[in-house]
Amino acid sequence: MFSGKQISNMEQFEALFNYATIGIVVTNDVGRIINFNKFAEKQFEFTKEEVLGEMVELLIPPSVHEKHHKYREDYYHKPEVRVMGHGRDLFARKKDGSTFPVEVSLSHYTIADHTFVIAFVVDITVRKKQEAVVLQQKQELEKGTIEIKSMNSELEQKISDRTKMLREALGELEKSKQELSEAFEAEKELSELKSRFVTMASHEFRTPLSTILSSAYLVEKYNQLNPNDKIEKHMQRIKGAVGGMKGILEDFLSLGKLEEGLVQTEMEKLSAVAIEEEVSSLIQEFDTMLKKGQKIYFNNSIDKDVWVDRNLLKNVLINLITNAIKFTNENSAITILSLLINDNLVISVKDSGIGISEEDQQHLFERFFRAKNAINIQGTGLGLHIVSKYLELMNGRIEMRSKINEGSTFTIYIPQPVQASQKEL
Repeated sequence: MFSGKQISNMEQFEALFNYATIGIVVTNDVGRIINFNKFAEKQFEFTKEEVLGEMVELLIPPSVHEKHHKYREDYYHKPEVRVMGHGRDLFARKKDGSTFPVEVSLSHYTIADHTFVIAFVVDITVRKKQEAVVLQQKQELEKGTIEIKSMNSELEQKISDRTKMLREALGELEKSKQELSEAFEAEKELSELKSRFVTMASHEFRTPLSTILSSAYLVEKYNQLNPNDKIEKHMQRIKGAVGGMKGILEDFLSLGKLEEGLVQTEMEKLSAVAIEEEVSSLIQEFDTMLKKGQKIYFNNSIDKDVWVDRNLLKNVLINLITNAIKFTNENSAITILSLLINDNLVISVKDSGIGISEEDQQHLFERFFRAKNAINIQGTGLGLHIVSKYLELMNGRIEMRSKINEGSTFTIYIPQPVQASQKEL
């Protein structure tokens, strides 16, 4: 009979065995299962009754039975406390034949010269899954690291190649810069030489042309004593040709002065009466240039003082009115309007001449440019370019509206001092 105390210890042992949170399998010295706790039943899905007396290989995958049999015999000959599964994968077998990863700790005890082995079994399925995830992440990280290294290597090579190309390009650019600088200096010298030649030639031509014109006027006077229509006709042709030649020379002289920076701006205040007299007087000077039936109409709406460079304004208007007469047919009207709009002196010259195509309009203020429909009409292609430069000197601008065969309108804008306008108000 066991004492009450002995019974209590046995019950405690049974409770500890059956309710442990780890699978416990006890085998005898020949490898048969003699005890099997409840947690092991849950792990292996065998009941205790189903495994008692069976060889422990029942709980191991068939593929490792032979190896396990040898390991078991070796252990029984030299038993020791051992943890199995470190460094290698161990698998246990369930009742349905499926397997799961485990860690096994072995211990032993001896009763009456018989050795018994206790196997503590831990299901590490969750841990293995986590390890697999970690391994996969590590592999992906290593793969990403390799790819990044490869990309860095490629990028470094590309940077090296691009740097080499950039150095070569900079070398070529420096060479081109030097060549361009030399070409620019040569062009500058040539331009200055051309400008000096044009200025000199223009001055030299003016004297003989003035002589020719004076002689033509004298011949015309002598012809009045004994009129001859043929002589008169030729005199008019001479005067017209000389006048045209003088206009060309004036254009070249004006361009030369502009390019050399010799044209200075002298703004002065002109009264409304003075500006009207200036324009009216200028219009009268064109009477001898008008074609048959041509008329110039002037409409002035200025009633306040304005600030302008008198000479530059006169040259601008001479050019615009000359063009209007030149490109307008006989029996046509040229209209000049002057007014003040938004602190700007505004003067427009409108004709009903041959007009300018849209294609040519964008180049009209460039040097030596002539519209396609004006090729056969005398001119240098400098007039409007000079006009735009004169207006720039007065901080002004020019606008144009034109249609083929419907005429053109050129409008100039010269800004007025704000304080002056306000004082007038």
